[in-house]
Amino acid sequence: MLGVIPQPATPPKPSPLHPERHSSSGKALNWLRASVLGANDGIVSIAGLVVGVAGASSSKSIIMLTGIAGIVAGALSMAAGEYVSVSSQRDSEKALIDQETHEIKHSPKAEHAELASLYEAKGLQPATARLVADELTAHDALGAHLDAELRLDPDNLTNPWHASIASAAAFLTGAMVPLLAVMIPPAALRVPVTFLAVLVALVITGTLSAHVGGASKKHATIRVVLGGAIAMLVTFGIGKLVGVSGI
Repeated sequence: MLGVIPQPATPPKPSPLHPERHSSSGKALNWLRASVLGANDGIVSIAGLVVGVAGASSSKSIIMLTGIAGIVAGALSMAAGEYVSVSSQRDSEKALIDQETHEIKHSPKAEHAELASLYEAKGLQPATARLVADELTAHDALGAHLDAELRLDPDNLTNPWHASIASAAAFLTGAMVPLLAVMIPPAALRVPVTFLAVLVALVITGTLSAHVGGASKKHATIRVVLGGAIAMLVTFGIGKLVGVSGI
């Protein structure tokens, strides 16, 4: 009787419940998280501003001009802040890349030993770690060191202009919710409608931020909604006081 020829084992497929996350998808998640937070900032900032003014004045033109001014100032501030922050990060990453390039050029043996030690520290046997270091160095020494030591991809550094534009766009998108909510209804319904629209928008952004961050949706949403509600209540109260006192 002939023996059954053993078949090679089929590599296990990733579980749909635990999908693999690669660097590209991780960066996409970071961008999505930043966009959601930027939109949330626009919602809360402009909601507090227009509700506060609505508490002090019933003039539609004053509320609209204040809201537009706040949106422009907020979007420009977000864009400038993000550009400066990401530019500083990019400069630091470029400096690290230049330093690593210099070390590989002038101390190749020491850098090779360092690379092998890094893989050995991750659990590989010394001989295997040296073999991996040999092959990676032969293929792309700089890329191997940047990945193992710094988790950097020299061909995929964050673009400060992209970050700046995305931040401003997210803020503008979120800010349009309270501005439209306070401008469309009649004067008697402006504040209640704005409160409702903003709270609904905050529920959405809170849920999205929790989803992309893998956190509890309930807790994240409650925090975001409470923060926005408190901001609107405080600014509305101040507006009422200012409007009554005539300051």
